[in-house]
This record gives sequence, structure tokens and C-alpha cells, in this order.
Amino acid sequence: QVQLVESGGGLVQAGGSLRLACTSSGNTYSTSAMGWFRQAPGKEREFVAAINWSGHATYYADAVKGRFTCSRDNAENTVYLTMNTLKAEDTAVYYCAASRSGGSFTDIVQAPPSTLAWGRGTQVTVSS
Repeated sequence: QVQLVESGGGLVQAGGSLRLACTSSGNTYSTSAMGWFRQAPGKEREFVAAINWSGHATYYADAVKGRFTCSRDNAENTVYLTMNTLKAEDTAVYYCAASRSGGSFTDIVQAPPSTLAWGRGTQVTVSS
């Protein structure tokens, strides 16, 4: 059974950094685009970042551009989200997602959520 498992969340002060990891097991997504989404309390899930299958192309939401970096290590079946200069408004549950249909980051950004594979999420709390 394919699983995506996120880790690395926690409590951090504003201005601090965290690195999230998403590891796939039961299957590998080395040829698939991967991405990160987040959902804050009372809000809808929103896109954060996406990366193509090779790791050479990335795409970010405006709210995190310049602060967050998405990377991947296909040998380790792991995708990372490095978050710097964190703000209180970054507080959310962060979810990893994998495309089942392609290797371009557009296969994350433009895909209906129901077509993606999802992890269970990891909580990030930024205190101001």
C-alpha cells in the first residue's frame, strides 16, 4: 500500500525555520511531481509548493515565495519543504501530495485534489 508520511512539523517562533520531509513507502514517486499544501484552522486547503520529478523545476505560492524551498531526493524517496522566516500566518497543517499522472509541477498545481495521493499531514505552529 502506498503511503506518504510527513514529518518535521512543530512549534517555532516567528522568524524561525523548519524543514518538513515527506517520505513515500510502498511505492516510489521518483517519476512523479510532488507538492505541499496547507490548511489553517477555519480555512480551505491551499497550495504551497510543487516540484517536478527531477527536482529541477519548482513553483511556489506567492505567500511563500522567497521564504520556502521545495527539494527532493529520489534516491531516498523523500521530498522536503524548507521554511525560513516563518510568520504566524504560516501556522497550518502541512500536507504532502503526489501526482498519479505526471512529472511536471503543473500536475500538482492544476490537478483536482481527488486525483492526488495525500499524506496525513504535520502540524506547524508559529508563535508571534
